[in-house]
Amino acid sequence: MQRVYRYVLPEVRSQLALWKDAAARIPDAELQKQALASIATKQFHCEGGAVYAAARLPMRHILIPLIVAFQTISDYLDNLCDRSTSLDPADFRQLHQAMLDAVNPAAPLHDYYAFRDEKEDGGYLHELVKTCQSCICLLPAYDRVAEEVRVLVGLYCDLQVHKHIRHDLREAALLGWWREHEAVYGKELGWNEFAAATGSTLGVFMLFLAACDAGLQRAAVIHIMEAYFPYVCGLHILLDYLIDQEEDEAGGDLNFCSYYGGMDETVERIAFIVRQARDKILCLEHPSFHRMIIEGLLALYLSDPKVRSQRQVRQISKRLMKNSPLTRLFFFMNSVYIRTTST
Repeated sequence: MQRVYRYVLPEVRSQLALWKDAAARIPDAELQKQALASIATKQFHCEGGAVYAAARLPMRHILIPLIVAFQTISDYLDNLCDRSTSLDPADFRQLHQAMLDAVNPAAPLHDYYAFRDEKEDGGYLHELVKTCQSCICLLPAYDRVAEEVRVLVGLYCDLQVHKHIRHDLREAALLGWWREHEAVYGKELGWNEFAAATGSTLGVFMLFLAACDAGLQRAAVIHIMEAYFPYVCGLHILLDYLIDQEEDEAGGDLNFCSYYGGMDETVERIAFIVRQARDKILCLEHPSFHRMIIEGLLALYLSDPKVRSQRQVRQISKRLMKNSPLTRLFFFMNSVYIRTTST
């Protein structure tokens, strides 16, 4: 945590300041608005993702710009889809081609706005993609994680397409997509849990970190995938949906936690995923670092001010933190941080 506050967060903010300046120069008013809004309201996504750079400080000059640029693409495109007048899956697919190109240094740039009216971004999205590609070229073992990164990014893009189409079509689209993966994940996960796991970028960031090791072995990559997808990634996004239930219901937005049968099932399923995540990370190098990630996720989301106004979520939070002193410690620290930064 000392490394995070001393080295990582200041550099994340410096990177975001550069992208904010670039976003402010976008010619199209709507694209500029969404680019700036994604940075202003989702800065914590980049800060959280860049925690992985704390595990390899000598490589932070590569990891932090890479993680910030990749997460900024994700947040920008999410804003474009969430607040879009378009409901065209081809549009969403083309936009998210930027993420697939970003993790493939050999990929050519594409016209990511081909299916929408707003097009003039002054090269903003291309620059984000090129930044990712140039950083990836500096990772000594990227060739050993490239396929896994492509799989995770591909699943993320699929989710963004399916969940942003017309409300009356999206659930059927998600269930059809789930049937393609049910044979692999159906024994332990529900379709909503699988979909949630695909919405996290943490597995990608962990693979970026692993690719810093020139001696990376295939077995280590397999262990990372088994721990992060679907368990650490699933926990990340289910907690996000958990605290957003009231907000999503009011806005008519899809929420994967709403498919649980009630408070008991919600606690049981999220607690199962927590246990699996804690168990699987024991096979990874430096498991204490990954345990910090898991407990930090629980504390970060369960200490969010949104929890206070939702009685059922408050009760679920208490039950999830039971018997975990580390989570309660992070919870306390984050609660103090929220109070001090809001005054």
